[in-house]
Amino acid sequence: MRAALAPGIRLLRALPRDSRYRGLTLVLTFLSYTSYHLSRKPISIVKSQLHPNCSALGPNPHNDSNSTTWCSWAPFDGDNYKELFGALDNAFLVAYAIGMFISGIFGERLPLRYYLSGGMVLSGLFTALFGLGYFWNIHVLWYFIVVQVCNGLVQTTGWPAVVACVGNWFGKGKRGLIMGIWNSHTSVGNILGSLIAGAWVSSAWGLSFIVPGIIIIVVGIICFFFLVEYPEDVDCNPPLHHTAADEDPGGVTTSEKDPEAVISNEGPLSLSGQSSVDHSNSPKEPAEEPEAISFLGALRIPGVVEFSLCLLFAKLVSYTFLYWLPLYIVNVAHFGAKEAGDLSTLFDVGGILGGIFAGLISDYTGGRATTCCVMLVVAAPMLFLYNHVGQNGIGTSIAMLIICGALVNGPYALITTAVSADLGTHESLKGNAKALSTVTAIIDGTGSVGAALGPLLAGLISPTGWNNVFYMLIAADVLACLLLARVVVKEARGWCGSMARQRGFKEF
Repeated sequence: MRAALAPGIRLLRALPRDSRYRGLTLVLTFLSYTSYHLSRKPISIVKSQLHPNCSALGPNPHNDSNSTTWCSWAPFDGDNYKELFGALDNAFLVAYAIGMFISGIFGERLPLRYYLSGGMVLSGLFTALFGLGYFWNIHVLWYFIVVQVCNGLVQTTGWPAVVACVGNWFGKGKRGLIMGIWNSHTSVGNILGSLIAGAWVSSAWGLSFIVPGIIIIVVGIICFFFLVEYPEDVDCNPPLHHTAADEDPGGVTTSEKDPEAVISNEGPLSLSGQSSVDHSNSPKEPAEEPEAISFLGALRIPGVVEFSLCLLFAKLVSYTFLYWLPLYIVNVAHFGAKEAGDLSTLFDVGGILGGIFAGLISDYTGGRATTCCVMLVVAAPMLFLYNHVGQNGIGTSIAMLIICGALVNGPYALITTAVSADLGTHESLKGNAKALSTVTAIIDGTGSVGAALGPLLAGLISPTGWNNVFYMLIAADVLACLLLARVVVKEARGWCGSMARQRGFKEF
């Protein structure tokens, strides 16, 4: 007797062909960037094992005169271990920031599938090489620094490639919500990376790097075999990146009057234009491959500079929390190291909720910049409150961490996903989507400069008091908001014009 068709297969057959491939693209890119973040997390977990409190472990079994650092891993066994850990962090972050500007240019000129899968394999290799230092008994600083620099460079292949793939498959209509949910891979990767690295950190810390390295290599191989870059490659319909522009009675389209401020049917200031032409039935041989955009050409796309600089300060705040929040909780709330680490994950939980909320609101209103600006404005006083009253109880700490995580990471998530995809398919490009990787790399590369500066500034300022660190973070939030002022004003003008046309008035 033959069994009925499996329910999951029946569901897949019921879905339209386009939906199946879109779902596959979302899942693969989600897993890809989850594994990228999963492989970045071990260094923050292993630091405590590279320079532990040896006196708590008892006397030195080797009868060495140095009884306080006998269990530390050289070269991190000296009094300057904090500076050396900072050097490891900055080696990765600076290399990542510099490499990101170059990565997008290569991403536009190389097949995304090859670029992404190759970058993942190399990322896994360098992540594993750091852990192999444990088994190879390596105690020279330059080895770990070189591995971190190389890893930072190859990890830049991830973000431009995955955003470009998702942008190729999803149009503007629900892009904010979809990418807000999809962007939770960052927090999921951080959480999984902490759990995986923590499983071996006390026994053999090298495995805390090797296992994540193997995971990202495996996911990279899966992407090589299954990732589809463009809908046209599998005869699916390309997404609608722009909607038809409204025409005024004089026959002049909104895009002709102001190419930056276009009103779509989905909301004011949606980047609109004519819908993408369905090329699925046309012969592919005569189709000419669009030319990749230059770096300066991408900078000239309206909004790229503003959002890039905004992300610099937004990411500065986010990464300062990423690297310094557990220590802040230990010092101020007097939790243990494990409890502080567990509590700090709530900031990531808030980030997931904030990214989804920001995407949903920006889809509904059509105002990406306004959504970011409002969240940044609210984040500033919430950071002040968290510093002053957030440690008054466990309930208060949980609530404030989730709220601050949502307000800090919401704009960061929206800019790096939906905004990057919007600008990479801007109507001024006339249908050429080859700018997606370059625009994404410019925006995230500029943000990565802030990611490197934030923890560095926090390390320099924290000896003067945690209050000053939070004042620095609040100032960064305010600057991020101010940098979007021009785009916010343009969105507001678009809303006013849309309301006037709906009432039957002619806009002059």
